[in-house]
Amino acid sequence: MDLTKFFGELKRRNVYKVAVAYAVAGWALSQGIAQVFPVFDIPNWAIRLMVLLIIIGLPIALVLAWMFELTPQGIKRTETADAMPEATRKKKYAWIYIATKPTLTSPTASRTRF
Repeated sequence: MDLTKFFGELKRRNVYKVAVAYAVAGWALSQGIAQVFPVFDIPNWAIRLMVLLIIIGLPIALVLAWMFELTPQGIKRTETADAMPEATRKKKYAWIYIATKPTLTSPTASRTRF
C-alpha cells in the first residue's frame, strides 16, 4: 500500500480535521474538569476517569470520521457521500468563524498592555 495514497485518503475523509478538533476539545474539557471538579469536592479518581474516557474516545472518533461524512443532507456513509454530485457537497467554512470568534470577542483581546 502506498503511504501517500493512504494519507491522501485520510485527508479526503476529514480524519485529520476530526483528530485536531477532538484533541483541542478534549484538552479544553480536561482543563475545565481539572479546575471545576475540586471545587465540588469530587475525588481525583473521577478526574482521572474523565481524562481516560477522553483518551479512549479518540480512536472511536477517528474510526467514525473514516466511515461517515457530514453532508448538507445529514450524516452519510462515505461511499454514499462520494456518489453524490459535487454541487451538493460544497465545503463549509463555518469552522473558521467558530475558531476565531472567541478569540476576537474575549475581554483580553481588546486590552492593550504596555
